[in-house]
Amino acid sequence: MGMKIFSVFFFALLFLASPFLQVARCQSEAEADVAEAVERGDLGIVGEDVQDFGDPNYSSAPEVKTVCVFPKNSAKYLPSQFQAQQELTDINKSTILPTCPCRRAATLLEMVKNYKKIWDMFCQKVMDLMIHSRSLAPSKNGNECPKNITEASQIRHGLTLLDADFFNDIKVLEIAKGAKEFNIPIIRTNRKLVASINGGLHNPSPLVFNPEWSKEQSQGKASRFNHPSASGIQRPINEEDIAFMSVLELGELIKKKQITSEELTGIFLKRLRRYNPVLESVVTYTEDLAYQQAKEADKLLSQGVHLGPLHGIPYGLKDIISVPLYKTTWGSTTFKNQVLNIEAWVYKRLKSAGAVLVAKLVTGSLAYDDIWFGGRTRNPWNIEEFSTGSSAGPAACTSAGMIPFAIGSETAGSITYPASRCGVTALRPTFGSVGRTGVMSLSESLDKLGPFCRNAADCAVILDAIRGKDPDDLSSRDIPFGDPFSVDITKLTVGYLDDADMEVVHVLESKGVKVVPFKLNYTVDSVQGILNFTMDVDMLAHFDEWQRSGKDDDYEAQDQWPVELRLARVVSAVDYLQAQRARGKLIQEVKENFNVDAFIGNATDWERVCIGNLVGLPVIVVPTGFKNIPNPPPTGTRRRTTVNTGIYAPPNHDHIALALAMAYQSATNHHKQRPPIDDLGPNDTIPNHPTVPTPPRRLHM
Repeated sequence: MGMKIFSVFFFALLFLASPFLQVARCQSEAEADVAEAVERGDLGIVGEDVQDFGDPNYSSAPEVKTVCVFPKNSAKYLPSQFQAQQELTDINKSTILPTCPCRRAATLLEMVKNYKKIWDMFCQKVMDLMIHSRSLAPSKNGNECPKNITEASQIRHGLTLLDADFFNDIKVLEIAKGAKEFNIPIIRTNRKLVASINGGLHNPSPLVFNPEWSKEQSQGKASRFNHPSASGIQRPINEEDIAFMSVLELGELIKKKQITSEELTGIFLKRLRRYNPVLESVVTYTEDLAYQQAKEADKLLSQGVHLGPLHGIPYGLKDIISVPLYKTTWGSTTFKNQVLNIEAWVYKRLKSAGAVLVAKLVTGSLAYDDIWFGGRTRNPWNIEEFSTGSSAGPAACTSAGMIPFAIGSETAGSITYPASRCGVTALRPTFGSVGRTGVMSLSESLDKLGPFCRNAADCAVILDAIRGKDPDDLSSRDIPFGDPFSVDITKLTVGYLDDADMEVVHVLESKGVKVVPFKLNYTVDSVQGILNFTMDVDMLAHFDEWQRSGKDDDYEAQDQWPVELRLARVVSAVDYLQAQRARGKLIQEVKENFNVDAFIGNATDWERVCIGNLVGLPVIVVPTGFKNIPNPPPTGTRRRTTVNTGIYAPPNHDHIALALAMAYQSATNHHKQRPPIDDLGPNDTIPNHPTVPTPPRRLHM
């Protein structure tokens, strides 16, 4: 008996501290919603006067009180506080609380039993008044208030995903009504206009990112580089030696007619077919087209027409770059049979330079990492590793001597990561320097095309061939680069970060470059988040139909784009633009801090990859050596882990990074080494399932 009395008394004390919450928590889901609203401050508790609301001493006042609840801001929608109190009193007469604590507790228990009925009556009264004031549509069944409260609660839960759950119920319902009547029809109309086709190949955004730091925009058409000739080159006897010659060396052999383009094309097609079963780096062989273009190059040369250093040189394209009559699969099961009748701008440029396309090379599925519908591309230097990054095919094929050069792309690390892993020289150029028409788009303000080559001089030659204004790419520009072959590096000041390869620093210093310690200072602490918002939202805009139709369920790696793009679905336009404003702040801070002509540092530091892509910095990845692989076979192996560094320059100063890389490579031979794909050692095998664990995937687009 004593325990029962104590329980009743304890309940009464709790109610005196927070009367409505204790009542509501005893009720069904509708009452729980009300309790949540009280905790938020959207609902209040009133006594004989509306102004009593919020008085901490109210519930313990000795006089008789009328207890009721109402939307916190509802008084301003009613004719007067008096009328509000009168309406509430009329529907809530059964809740007169006695002053005696024991009788008050008994009344409270009775109130719990009748609460649902009282609350529904109250809601209808208040909603009627709100409908009159705010033009909210009334319910035909007269039970709209609880339904509206539940709806508002559900919508608010959704708004928490946008960090926007600060609206009261009335405003939440306004948002829902406006979204249904105004926003959604516009959204659907726009989606029908521009988003029915995946890939972002059409209808680009007119909002264009320009990484230019100068207040005055670059004027005039850029002049071509003054390429050096590889004089005195003789054709090697061994085809293996031919396969690892540079573009400039091969170009000299063709120009001097020591080899034909058709013969050279045959050599590289044979190597592609030989090593692809191991490396899984080729999607499509363009053999017929290759021999057609090679024969045309030989014919022009026989007529005395030489188109330049790329005349007759075979190459490969990452398979997000479209070529008519051939599949452009984007590496994806969904699009593996796709043929686009589009001639990509970069392909046009290379064709006009006389280059010969021999293969479409692997891209990670939808340009994410190295997994594609046909497998996963391996690293030629260590076949138990994968190449990492979505330009997996261009990096692996160039490294293995399967092609002299290739074109890849980067949005967030897909040039720098695979080039570093596979030990090749590669250039991520200034944003906007190479046109992207006919290329699958991830992010229109981040996507860049760049070359994978044997050395920095070849990167300069390829950049010279593919750069320039693309009339159908609003962000492309005719940047007046300086000539990297004419830069006086002794007049340059080059910084080096804590993680720079010091061999590069010392070699450049020995060649007369002024080298100084350097630190890239900035205050923006959300760099990686800015990149994710920018890339993911842009990507989803280009693959909206793909997600809505459930094709993401067929994606090759479910922890990659499917997850990323579901998160992107709940990034608001406001927060996307705030990210772009933060990006602008980052650009300004990097610009102010970039007080050297270039700097040297790790090319795969994730924060730096994000900064470089957000700001539009060019970087060239340079091989600087090798180290032993983890857990090598007991009898030894030639497999190695490649070591590399990055040379970074301000936007529009790619020629500075190229000149420094060429200077370093003129004094070293790391870039001339060949991976051991033909001589693995007695205990080296090609495992069906790699034995070396691969680190968790990151955003390498």
